[in-house]
Order: sequence, then C-alpha cells, then structure tokens
Amino acid sequence: MTFLALGDSYTIGEGVKNEDSFPFQTAGLLRKKGITVNDPVIIARTGWTTADLINAIEEKNIRRNFGIVTLLIGVNNQYQNKPVDQYREQFRQLLKTAISFANGEYQRVFVLSIPDYSVTPFAAEKDPQKITREIVNYNDINKAITDELGAHYVNIFIDSLLAGSDPEMIAQDGLHPSRKQYALWSVRLAEAIQNAFEGF
Repeated sequence: MTFLALGDSYTIGEGVKNEDSFPFQTAGLLRKKGITVNDPVIIARTGWTTADLINAIEEKNIRRNFGIVTLLIGVNNQYQNKPVDQYREQFRQLLKTAISFANGEYQRVFVLSIPDYSVTPFAAEKDPQKITREIVNYNDINKAITDELGAHYVNIFIDSLLAGSDPEMIAQDGLHPSRKQYALWSVRLAEAIQNAFEGF
C-alpha cells in the first residue's frame, strides 16, 4: 500500500533520523500488524505554512493515488501570526486535496492535530499560555473541517504535552519531538489506520 504524508517539520521529523519520523515509524508498525505498506512519500519542509504546502503540492504535480494520506499542518501559521481565517480556508483546501490523493476515499485520509510546543525549552522565554491558546484554536478549526469532510482525526496534542515533564520527548534542538515522542504519535496513527481499514 502506498503512503503519502503532507506537512511541515513535524512530518519530516526535523531533529531525528528519517526512519524515526512518525510516517516511517507508522509504516513499520503497520507492517508488524500484517499490513503491507511502502515507505512513505513525504511532501513537507521545516517552516512551511498551509500556503507553502499548497504551493509545493502544485509544483509536484502529483498524478497518482495513495492508499493512505496523512496531513499535519498549521504550527507555522500560528508561529508566523498568519490570519486564522486564512488557515481555515487553506486547511480546507489541503484536506480536499489530500482526499483527492486518496482517490476521493476520505476514509483513507488521516489528519493529525498540531502539537503544543509551548512546553519545549524553545518556548520558555516566549508566551507559553498564548501559544497553547492559539494552537488549541487552530486544532478546533482543523478538527471541525476534518469531521465535516469525513476524514479521520488523530489527536496527538496530549502526547506533545508530555514533553513538559520528560526531556527525552524533545529532540536536541530543544523544539521538535524526539523519536520517543514520534513513537507515541505513530501508535495512535497506526491504530487509527488499522481500525479504518478493518471497516473496508
């Protein structure tokens, strides 16, 4: 089965080895469950906003379908103080695109919530409460759109909060998740994928 992962630094696994990113860990877990999955095709880059991801997808001009598509995007919209309404509009566009990459089968598309980086050393001298408040708002938006369009929603927000009490959850850059944290996301995502495919 083919696997497309769309996103930003969280999707490419900034700060960890390629195989430690959540798309690759998820593929490994699915294989252990007896589901044949190819290595993920990743369209993501550190710093990308929804607009950047839209542009990159257009440049790639992908003309194939995938068995699994994931989408995790928005933290850089929040960090760069982009308009919330812009995020709402562009996230909807991206999710519709993700569904089209799954040949219109929305049950093959999985949206991950935006993690909360307010608990990382990187955010210590910023305004952690403001960061959390804004990310929660962004997640309310992306969940509502995900529910509306029928895709699956995987909430990894709670997992990201564990980094506040466990330094091993954070990569050496003091901001991005470590392999250990991505492993938690991967378990949630793999379970969601397996449950969804059992219904096919």
